[in-house]
Amino acid sequence: MPFVEALTQFRQRAGKGNFVNIHVSYVPLIHGEEKSKPTQHSVRGALQAGLIPDIIACRCERPISSDTIAKIARSCHLTIEQVITVRDMKTVYQVPLLLEQQGLVDRFTEAFGLNNVNIPGPLVNKGKELWKLWNKTVLPKDELECVDIAIVGKYVETHDAYLSVVKALEHSAMRCNKNLHIIWVDSEHLEDSTQAKEPAKHDAAWKIVHSVRGVVIPGGFGERGVEGMIKAASWTRTNRVPMLGICLGMQVAVIEAARNLCGDDKSTTSEEFGGTAESSAIIFMPEGSRTEKGGTMRLGARPTLFQPGSDKSKLRALYAYAPTALERHRHRYEVNPTFVPRLEKAGLAFIGKDDTGKRMEIVELADHPWYVGVQFHPEYKSKVLDPSRPYLGFFAASAGCLEQTTAEIVQEAKGVPNGVTHTF
Repeated sequence: MPFVEALTQFRQRAGKGNFVNIHVSYVPLIHGEEKSKPTQHSVRGALQAGLIPDIIACRCERPISSDTIAKIARSCHLTIEQVITVRDMKTVYQVPLLLEQQGLVDRFTEAFGLNNVNIPGPLVNKGKELWKLWNKTVLPKDELECVDIAIVGKYVETHDAYLSVVKALEHSAMRCNKNLHIIWVDSEHLEDSTQAKEPAKHDAAWKIVHSVRGVVIPGGFGERGVEGMIKAASWTRTNRVPMLGICLGMQVAVIEAARNLCGDDKSTTSEEFGGTAESSAIIFMPEGSRTEKGGTMRLGARPTLFQPGSDKSKLRALYAYAPTALERHRHRYEVNPTFVPRLEKAGLAFIGKDDTGKRMEIVELADHPWYVGVQFHPEYKSKVLDPSRPYLGFFAASAGCLEQTTAEIVQEAKGVPNGVTHTF
């Protein structure tokens, strides 16, 4: 109730033309019949509290009949135009299209008096072009080629743990005009211990990895499942299958290279997993706290500087050859600097470093369709019309259209067509 009272007071303070109340209510479908009573009761309760709805948004699984809409409008003392249906859509990105089709923009224009506002022509044209691009990007395309991508992680039983990764892949798939099919692989199932105890799970997991067109190894904490990730990284490297490693995924790729390309002992690992600082390819960040966990991670947007000689990098091309990339971080461990010379001699190129030049941010295998690891989390900044560059490059490589996608990105950075900007 305090929130309702605050809204009623805010409505009075804002005044007419500055406030629109959208009342969202669920319209259940029971035995094939749409029930409007829950909406009527919820609106009545809001009215009793002094909160007057300007628009009612009816959530439902399917389109609501015109009779039900008329009934809700009549019983809630609104016009039919003030009742909109928000039915289930294939993706959340199509909801704006649904709302626009039902005249929500007209309702806002009327409520806020925007018809009387003189909006500059270039701004109007930019908005129209942006809306046109949104429609082109998010409309369903069932007939398009489907690209199978495996996410090899340790939290795959709870898909929401990797929700931002999934969204970044969706954005990239839409940009490449392809359909995305994600297959989840528990990294523990790829390990030798699973082969000994549950061979069926082990074989099923590897069958997926062998069949997909690209593998994402996302972030995480702790030792569980890491050996499976290392095996997945090794397989994608040796079989030239596109791979993207995020945070822990990058560290896994470095450990795999130290073991299998540099000839290090198989015990080479991360200090996080019990290795000594001298013999670990991944070490604890010097400025971090080994005793306090809260508030001690390296967080936030930080610049990554592309290094001299990285002009031929596939990833840097997708940043339109910008000198830096500003991406968000969330980690406590980093690549051991003493390992870098041997790793680079073995073929890994650390094309991106932090502003001190001592912390490795991006690693790339040049002679590979796409083998990239990043210490940051680029998925946090991915957008529908501006996909994360590491994810876009990975998906484009998996779909076989990396060269075309890169050319488009570079061209857009030069001219930025249709008034659409891309942030790096």
